[in-house]
Amino acid sequence: MNRLVTALFVVLLWCTAHARQIIVTAGGPLRSIKEALLLADHGDSVIVRGGLYRENNLVIDKAIHLIGEDQPVIDGEFRHHMLTVTADHVLISGMVFQNSGVSYIQENAAIKLDGVKHCRIIANRFINNFFAIYLAKSEHCQIIDNEIRSRAQRESAAGNGIHLWYCKTITIEKNRIQGHRDGIYFEFVEDGTILGNSSERNLRYGLHFMFSNNCRYRNNYFRDNGAGVAVMYTKHVLMENNRFENNWGPAAYGLLLKDISDSHIRGNHFLKNTVGIYAEGSNRNRIHENSFDGNGWAIRLMANCLENTFSANSFVKNSFDVATNSRQNFNQFSGNYWSRYKGYDLDRDGVGDVPFRPVRLFSIIAERQQPAIILLHSFFIHLLEIAEAVFPILTPETLIDEQPLMRNIL
Repeated sequence: MNRLVTALFVVLLWCTAHARQIIVTAGGPLRSIKEALLLADHGDSVIVRGGLYRENNLVIDKAIHLIGEDQPVIDGEFRHHMLTVTADHVLISGMVFQNSGVSYIQENAAIKLDGVKHCRIIANRFINNFFAIYLAKSEHCQIIDNEIRSRAQRESAAGNGIHLWYCKTITIEKNRIQGHRDGIYFEFVEDGTILGNSSERNLRYGLHFMFSNNCRYRNNYFRDNGAGVAVMYTKHVLMENNRFENNWGPAAYGLLLKDISDSHIRGNHFLKNTVGIYAEGSNRNRIHENSFDGNGWAIRLMANCLENTFSANSFVKNSFDVATNSRQNFNQFSGNYWSRYKGYDLDRDGVGDVPFRPVRLFSIIAERQQPAIILLHSFFIHLLEIAEAVFPILTPETLIDEQPLMRNIL
């Protein structure tokens, strides 16, 4: 065993000692990145110095480092796929990728990782690409500190900023994404981590999950997207300390939950979205310590949602705190703060002595007759809601917070 370890150590030293730096310069003896990649061997570094390189269909099939100095630009001229990685342990850093071609068949990307492991894409810039970074059947890769910008006008003619398909244990951290179809897209991904990214002004979603279990996203910022985040057909997801802001429009949500279960949504801030959280067919989720401020609907909870728990959340100045399309309720609300609560606390334990019904009568009316929303602030609706609070007929009788908080703790 000791001999084997010694032999491996000697091989590592030999590889390190024989690693080369291959220099590419726009005006030097080696001007082609493609040629440099062909010359490189495992462990080598290809250093690309500042300049414009009109190259396409590049392939990295060896464990090398591709490093840019002074932000060299690879330009796809709006026609081509740009770079495919098929080797493990590849690092790409300091490069600028711009103007990849649009293709609905090949899904052209600035960088595509295809069936690889332990690759890193760090501190690059991606400008006006169809797909910026595309990972397929890859594992244990890192996408960190990249700037990704596009100017997509239509969903049908746009790709995603960071796109993952059938991947495992991928970390996406501190990237800045805007102007794509979806900022970040997961489909059939296991054990993914999305941490500290900003995703803004994308046409559809800031983040889109499909069939991606056991993932987590923390400390991200989703602003001014068609909708903030969609999590669909998924279980065991942790959504923590994210900010959903100004995702506003006729079908916009801060967070869309569709057929997800056994997940935890904690410590998030929903500010000025059309809908803070829209939940459909979602069960056994814990929604805890989130703040909902100035949204149209803080929560829209469809009738087919079961055994979800809403606790220690803050609801402040939303047009509607909770709306539903059923008089039945199979979820629990307990210990939340409601700015519309007008009860009292005689024993001064911080909990209201009178239960709170968060579903307004007018939300039921608006759910059935959307044009009625123009009556939102009318005196007539105010009188109807007072009567409904005394003798509830239309609002769900069991959708009630028995322990409303008197003070906002968030």
